Amino acid sequence: MTDRFHPTDAALSIEVETGTGQLRLDLNRRLVAEALGTAFLIIAVVGSGIMASRLSPDDVGLQLLENAAATAAALIGLILMFGAVSGAHFNPVVTLVDRLLGTTSTRDAVLYAVAQTVGGCVGTIIANLMFELDAINVSTKVRSSGALWLSEVVATIGLLLVIHGCVRTGRASTVPFAVGVWIGGAYWFTSSTSFANPAVTIARTLSDSFAGIEPSSAPMFIVMQIIGALIAYGLIRFLYPRNLSEG
Repeated sequence: MTDRFHPTDAALSIEVETGTGQLRLDLNRRLVAEALGTAFLIIAVVGSGIMASRLSPDDVGLQLLENAAATAAALIGLILMFGAVSGAHFNPVVTLVDRLLGTTSTRDAVLYAVAQTVGGCVGTIIANLMFELDAINVSTKVRSSGALWLSEVVATIGLLLVIHGCVRTGRASTVPFAVGVWIGGAYWFTSSTSFANPAVTIARTLSDSFAGIEPSSAPMFIVMQIIGALIAYGLIRFLYPRNLSEG
C-alpha cells in the first residue's frame, strides 16, 4: 500500500531525473553530447589553468581564482547547452547515482562513463595543443594525502546533493547555475580543489600544468569520489523521498 508521500522504489524510478534529457533522443546522440560536453569542460579546466599560470606566475591564489571562475562559467554554459540532450552529466558519478536511483539502464550508464572519459582525455589533448604544449604531457603534480581524499568525498557528496536537491524539488532549471556555483566555490573550500569527477581526474593526468594530477595519485581520488557518490545516494533517498518534479 503506497501513496504520494510514501512512494515505492519503483514509483521513484518512473521518470528520468538527470538521465536522458527532455528531448528523449537516441543513445548515439546522447553519447556524443556527453563526450563533447566533457571535452569542453576539460578544455576549460586545463586551458584556464595554463592561462592562469602564464598570466599570474607569481600568485597562486590568483591562479586558483582564475581557474575556478572559468570552470564555473563553462559548467553553467555546458549544462544549458547539453542538458536537454543527455542530461549533461559529464561525470561518471552523476551517472552512477542515476543508475542507483533506477533512472537509467546499466548499459547506458556504462556507455556514458566511457564517453565521458574519452571525451575528457580528448579535451586535455586539445587544451595542451591550444597552448603549444605536447599533445600528451603527463602530469608530475603529486596530490596524495588524507586531507585531499576527504576533500574529494565532501566535494562529490555536495555536488550530487546540489543536483538532486534541485531536480527532486521541482527546480531542475536551476541546476546549471547551482552546479557552476558549487564547483566554483568548492575550488576554494576543499584542499583538493574539488575534482569530484572520475573522468576529469583521468583526463587531468595528461597535462603537466596547474590543473594536472600525477597518474599515481588518480586512483585514490577516484575511489574517494565513488565513496562520496554512494554516501550521496543514501542521503538523496533519505532527504528527498518524493520527487516533486513528477507532480
